[in-house]
Amino acid sequence: MLKLSGVIITYNEERNIERCLHSLNDVVDEIIVVDSFSTDNTKVICESFNVTFIEQKFLGYIEQKNFALDQASYNYVVSLDGDEALSETLQKSILQLKTNWEFDGYFANRLNNFCGQWIKYSDWYPNRKLRVFDKTKAKWTGINPHDYVQLNNIKAKVGHLEGDILHWTYQTYKEMDDKSEYFSSIAAKAYFDEGKTASILKLTWNPSWAFFKAFILRLGFLDGKNGFRICYQTGKITFLKYKKLRALYKSSAKTTSS
Repeated sequence: MLKLSGVIITYNEERNIERCLHSLNDVVDEIIVVDSFSTDNTKVICESFNVTFIEQKFLGYIEQKNFALDQASYNYVVSLDGDEALSETLQKSILQLKTNWEFDGYFANRLNNFCGQWIKYSDWYPNRKLRVFDKTKAKWTGINPHDYVQLNNIKAKVGHLEGDILHWTYQTYKEMDDKSEYFSSIAAKAYFDEGKTASILKLTWNPSWAFFKAFILRLGFLDGKNGFRICYQTGKITFLKYKKLRALYKSSAKTTSS
């Protein structure tokens, strides 16, 4: 029977981390928590469980998650964020893998809770995530803060697990607004570092398309008022990202010319 490592990165997750750890406790054979020096009770809560708690200065989302993978004792991992948890069905699905691991990695659907409501439409469901995988055959990649697990071999075999990754996202509109400002700044800097452009067309068309796709094509309107807010914010964060990217180019040009 193969052994599994549960791997989590955290920062100020006292609201969610206990739920996350409970969902992993009977599924994996060790839990690794890499924490970016939380200032709340995250460390105290984690240490009430049988976990390996490692404090590491934040390296960036992708870099921090790859660092956490390196700390795992076992090659087969279940990777979660601190505000996520495994549903009971997903716990059972993962346990079955211990005697019947067939693929290089496994997807599961992620179900997001926004302001107390489980969101079933727009870009938020089924929101497939590759979170159960052989770490020797995969790594975290993407453009911060939008990270994802990518298998190293283009011919890798991927399965799908029954059950959901439960994700407790923003619980107030203000929290969502604040995080949109924060994440759009990170994304703009990452785009700038990669030399991505920020034309007027991208500034106007991309946010409009992001809203239309989520609200109309992916039926976000069926989630009611919160569905509209999510789709609106999807467009807004796209706008902010390109607005801030343009500002970075202007600032860089001034610095170069001075």
